[in-house]
Amino acid sequence: MDFNKIKEMGLEYAEKGRNAAMDLAERGRTQAKIVSEQTKLARAQRQLGALVYSLAKGNEENQPLVDKYIEMISSIEANLNALKESLGPAAEVITHDLDEEPAEGGGITIEPTVEKDKKPDTDKKTCPQCGAPVSEDALFCNKCGAQL
Repeated sequence: MDFNKIKEMGLEYAEKGRNAAMDLAERGRTQAKIVSEQTKLARAQRQLGALVYSLAKGNEENQPLVDKYIEMISSIEANLNALKESLGPAAEVITHDLDEEPAEGGGITIEPTVEKDKKPDTDKKTCPQCGAPVSEDALFCNKCGAQL
């Protein structure tokens, strides 16, 4: 083997290594986006449940607001599915583990409500439409239904 042939093989392997590293980095970024979307989905589903509960408890109806939440959840699910499809068949195996809930207690976890570092009332988030106080991670106002 002469030097040029060895040099060409080295360049070829370096290029393959670079392509593999870039592919892995892109897959990692996509996985991070999937985890972020799953977190947003879980938060939106929790908020929808809390909204339906509060409406039912107060004998109120606000179907347009419930429909907005359902539409938002559908949008997040569509984004999540698109990200999973972009990873290919390996994504199903990887993201399946992320979707699973712990089996203990039927997959239901109840978190105690412990208020940490209470903030003054002036720092609370309010609705820009009606001025009603809303939770920090709320996507819609519980009173008027405006998107935050």
